[in-house]
Amino acid sequence: MTTVAIAYHSGYGHTEVLAHKVAEGVRDAGQTAVLLKIDSAAQDFAPLIEQISAADAVVFGAPTYMGDVSGVFKVFADATASAFFTGAWKDKLAAGFTNSHSFAGDKGHALESLTILAAQHGMNWINLGIAPPNVTAAERGPDTLNRVGSFLGVAAQSDNASTEITPPAGDRETARLLGERVAKAAVRWAVGANAAAELGKAA
Repeated sequence: MTTVAIAYHSGYGHTEVLAHKVAEGVRDAGQTAVLLKIDSAAQDFAPLIEQISAADAVVFGAPTYMGDVSGVFKVFADATASAFFTGAWKDKLAAGFTNSHSFAGDKGHALESLTILAAQHGMNWINLGIAPPNVTAAERGPDTLNRVGSFLGVAAQSDNASTEITPPAGDRETARLLGERVAKAAVRWAVGANAAAELGKAA
């Protein structure tokens, strides 16, 4: 069984909803999900970094504030330099999700920041793998998968309302499917790594 860490910051609870849906998708794929909540810029990030180092894959999540990941998540990202210098995350799998109030909100830039973080560590990025809706924008209701039309990762939209009703069902399901996709990829990656190791022994 493989382990997928979900490292996320949530300012108002909406991004946390997505984190739990990603974890649900990992479990639906028969794998282990580890939720790692980033509470504040002042916390000790060492335990989170260690758990990511022990995992087979990680899904990063952060709200989009002012066109980029939240400041709290950025402090965490900077703290991962300890893993960067040892190569602890090299060749792991990574993916990401974000959320903002508007449909655009420059969420793509936030996802790019998560992608670059993974690239800095030498990780392998898993994209969303869900095509944009093949309907007009007016027909993209709350149950529509990938309704914003993102490719890098989940780009959800939440209203200024209770987490019981927003983000909507389609965004939640999109996050769940990302978790499932990452978990299945992690299984294939582990099988391939084990097969390569056995070939190395036989050579």
